[in-house]
Amino acid sequence: MEKTLVDFIKVLRTAEVKVSPAETLDAMAALEVVGYEDRGLFKDSLSMLLSKNPEEKETFETCFEKFFTFDDVMKTDAAGGDEGDDPSSDAFDDEGDNGNTPGQPGGKGSGQGSGQGNAEDETESLEDSEDGGEALQPSSPLGQLLVNGSRTDLMVAMAEAGRAVEVNQIVVFTQKGLYTRKIMDAMGLKALSEEITDLQGEGGTGEQRLAGKLKRARDQLRDQVRDYVEKQFFLHADEHGKQLREELLKKVKLSNLEKRNFKDVQEIVFKMAKKLVSIHSKRRKTFKKGQLDIRKTLRHNMQYDGVFFDLKWKSSKVDRPKVMCICDCSGSVSNYSRFLLMFLYSLAEVIPKVRSFAFSSDLGEVTRLFQNSNLEDAMAKTMRDYGNGSTDYGQMLMDFKRNCMDDVDNKTTVIILGDARNNYGDSKSEILREIYDKSKRVIWLNPEPRSNWTVGDAEMKKYGPNCHQTEVCNSLTHLERVVSNLLKYAA
Repeated sequence: MEKTLVDFIKVLRTAEVKVSPAETLDAMAALEVVGYEDRGLFKDSLSMLLSKNPEEKETFETCFEKFFTFDDVMKTDAAGGDEGDDPSSDAFDDEGDNGNTPGQPGGKGSGQGSGQGNAEDETESLEDSEDGGEALQPSSPLGQLLVNGSRTDLMVAMAEAGRAVEVNQIVVFTQKGLYTRKIMDAMGLKALSEEITDLQGEGGTGEQRLAGKLKRARDQLRDQVRDYVEKQFFLHADEHGKQLREELLKKVKLSNLEKRNFKDVQEIVFKMAKKLVSIHSKRRKTFKKGQLDIRKTLRHNMQYDGVFFDLKWKSSKVDRPKVMCICDCSGSVSNYSRFLLMFLYSLAEVIPKVRSFAFSSDLGEVTRLFQNSNLEDAMAKTMRDYGNGSTDYGQMLMDFKRNCMDDVDNKTTVIILGDARNNYGDSKSEILREIYDKSKRVIWLNPEPRSNWTVGDAEMKKYGPNCHQTEVCNSLTHLERVVSNLLKYAA
């Protein structure tokens, strides 16, 4: 059962419920106390230990019902059986046995047999005539399980076979047939098929009847295994597929994204921002042990007659950064600007001092617009007012010097996102040098590859020396790395 619990926790983690190794051990210890017999108590115990907030509890509820579907499968099979099946009877009783007593002919097909060994209705009426009232029994393990085993035994065997072939590693829906076959083989399909072939070759009525019964049971088992594999796909691969899609969208160039992908990318941006918030929101002060602070050590140890009893180490305060973000919203880089602004909008909780600006030529501040509007309205208005114009970086830098230079100090980080293509205008790189000298850091994020930074009207050869850091930034992965480093090292 511990293995089953570990598999269930993997499902929770795939569904983005954070479960630590310590919580896994706590769950195992708790289940040793409460046991597994009471489903409600079992579920409540796991819920209290493995889910910590309303969102996680909702996800836990869904995952639990999908993962522990043993009883539901049994009821579905019983309800969906052949007409006349009794749910309490064997899972794979053939139609001729239902409602008939030994020696009575089956309801349909009585007297209509073809005389061939595989004519099931004729052989059903002769079940006990040659065997003295005692039917033949299968010899293969799977055959015995199908004919004599309970539903519980069958489902347990199916689950064990699924674990053996690692059905939880299914990735795409087209693998359903492959894993169905693997599970059937692991349950003993080869021996069962050989037994059916041998029985059909012997030619006796009892053997033919048993062969027919085993064939029907095998076909029903295949349907049940296929349903089981489908459930495992939706439990494991559906979330895996979502994660793979998210990883792909993180790495693809933002300029190559289609409009239909914007909603998915927006969800990824919010998720990345939430991750950064959880990492950095509590990091306010760190102590760099290894460098002794002599002055503090002497002062604090005067009470001990100068004996170095209480050592003091030099420390640095890591606080929320003061950020000014300037985004080029011209047509060539509008997608990149859109997502950087979206990212910063999502990080308001951890970067409360961010000021956002947009430009094609004239620079305008959009900070208040983002504070007072929802994301979609703010993005639309920003792109309408400042986007798709003729790019003029020189004009942007003059506007920044006139309106914002007084607010730049040694705690300010200035981020510029743009391709530095200035339409052969005056670059005004001396203004960027002023910003460089006055600010803590100037970071330039260029969506083009470095090989294009000096081609045509690009001015990175002039702007680059006046920046503390220049980076290629054309995907969400690049953007996350830059913002994470900003939060990590800002002082």
